[in-house]
Amino acid sequence: MIKKLAIVICVIFSALVLKAEDGKKIDSKVQKVLVFLNGAQVTRTASVTIGRGTSTLIFTNISPDIDPQSIQVRANGAFTILSVKNELDFINEQTKQKQVEELLQHQEAINNKIATQNSLISVYTEEQNMLIKNQVVSGQNTNLDVLKLKQALDFQTERLIALKQKQQVIRNQISALEDELGKYNRQIADVRKGSSTATNNIIVTVSAKAELQTEFTINYVVKNANWFPTYDIRAKNINSPISIAYKANVSQNSGEDWKNIKLTLSTGNPTVSGSKPELNPYYLNFGMLYSNQADKITRVTGRVIGEDDNSPIQGVTIKVKGTSIATQTRSNGEYSIEVPAGNPTLVYSLIGYVTAERAISSSVINVALKPTNNQLAEVVVAKGLSGKISGLSISSPYTVTELNGYQNISLFVNQVENQTNVEFDIENPYSIPSDGKPYTVEINQVDVDALYQYAVAPKLSTDVFLTAKLIDWNKYNFLSGEASLFFEGTFIGKSLLNVNATADTLNISLGADKNIIVTRTSLKELKTKHSIGSNKKEIRDWQIEIKNRKNQQINLLVEDQVPVSQNTSIEVENQELSGGKLDANTGKVTWEFVLKPQESKKLELKYQVKYPKGESVIVQ
Repeated sequence: MIKKLAIVICVIFSALVLKAEDGKKIDSKVQKVLVFLNGAQVTRTASVTIGRGTSTLIFTNISPDIDPQSIQVRANGAFTILSVKNELDFINEQTKQKQVEELLQHQEAINNKIATQNSLISVYTEEQNMLIKNQVVSGQNTNLDVLKLKQALDFQTERLIALKQKQQVIRNQISALEDELGKYNRQIADVRKGSSTATNNIIVTVSAKAELQTEFTINYVVKNANWFPTYDIRAKNINSPISIAYKANVSQNSGEDWKNIKLTLSTGNPTVSGSKPELNPYYLNFGMLYSNQADKITRVTGRVIGEDDNSPIQGVTIKVKGTSIATQTRSNGEYSIEVPAGNPTLVYSLIGYVTAERAISSSVINVALKPTNNQLAEVVVAKGLSGKISGLSISSPYTVTELNGYQNISLFVNQVENQTNVEFDIENPYSIPSDGKPYTVEINQVDVDALYQYAVAPKLSTDVFLTAKLIDWNKYNFLSGEASLFFEGTFIGKSLLNVNATADTLNISLGADKNIIVTRTSLKELKTKHSIGSNKKEIRDWQIEIKNRKNQQINLLVEDQVPVSQNTSIEVENQELSGGKLDANTGKVTWEFVLKPQESKKLELKYQVKYPKGESVIVQ
């Protein structure tokens, strides 16, 4: 009875296996990809012949990274789609890349060379030991000729020196070979990084009354894809427009390569909740702490290393959480990122390492990432194309760069503004491999009229910054991101293009100008303790001096402040503002004026604070 039951079970299992293999396997091709700030929607197509009756279509070699709920299958014709499902396929492994095979061959050749050199060292070591064992010591043989002894010792010395030199040469060669081997090991790990032995199959069951041929379109969303914006901001001089190059850094590690596809970038983010937030009651009570301390951290620098070996990690993406502001670590693991106010959080991510988050509480944040099974990543910066294509021209010179068969070029882009997002439609075909490396695509390049002004807040810093005010900037659909600044043909640093504002004017900082000198000194500091009733007075008297060492006149904005009382017992009297405009609510004092070349100007800021004698007030 048990034997019969086992036979029945085997028959049923065999039938299930045969049924699973009855489906028709179909190869599809990626036609276009819509990349979001996080995630991407992939569109595949395939021409399929459907037989009469019910049949199963298996679309193979799909990314293992898909969101099953996002799968959409469409086709035209007189048939019915009965069901759609997906399953991982661990039997049919993904094809190993040819590059890995070539790297493994180089790796084996280097190992053979190292083995040969080690064998030579063994031979020389044996000869060295033999010479040492056969040394002749004076006094053991009284009949030994002194001349012959000297000749023997000279021969031994000469030969031992030669052997030591040969061994050192071989050790140097082995060290160089091991360094080269390490590079191949890292390159192989990098190519294999993120690759999966599994693929995904999308299984579609259809029913048709007659045989027909149709084209299937399959859409699905993958998670391991993203893009973030960066900018190049160039100004020739303070009389020229601002040139802004708007670029996207696109990367994906979905397990499938995108070759010669139609690429579209979207400002949408499907990972963000689509539900409207609801306000909860805002309760007040005694003992609650009120804090209105402004966050003065505008840039964070640091270094990212591996937790396992403390070595620097290149290519780590550092993003301000909840924004499009991002950067990457350099080859030494160091990074620098401009950050907005409001105590944001930085997210550190790289395929092969556990994602880490750090709240910004310091201007220097070093991070050690915990590895999974992967190694370093590289940054691939794609440059553009010079000249004219299809009747269109590019204003700035670029060149074509090709890496591993993937071409990276500056492309022509159409902007489409939808109800809730903006899409940048790349006209030319584009290729992005599944290697997690960012590929730079130029979205737009515009010249914008700007109003230039120098600005300084000497209480905080005596550095004078050149700023540019852009009018009507909203039409360009910028996102917040880091900007590389170039002024008069020279790279001057990085800044933050922060578009989270409702004003029609966008202020861009173009860096500090060392040819404008500013000092802020205290002229008088009195703390009168004599009694005027029950009050005490303190006076602060500041002098601000500005010197324009440039050969051109400048328009300068100077900002300082006087204290603002929040208590009726504390009185502030402004005694001298040198014609500055005072905002009574904030205490900010501003001066705007023009300084001619080599001209100097002095400003005085003087105020008095009166408060009860028995109280303590800190007056700056």
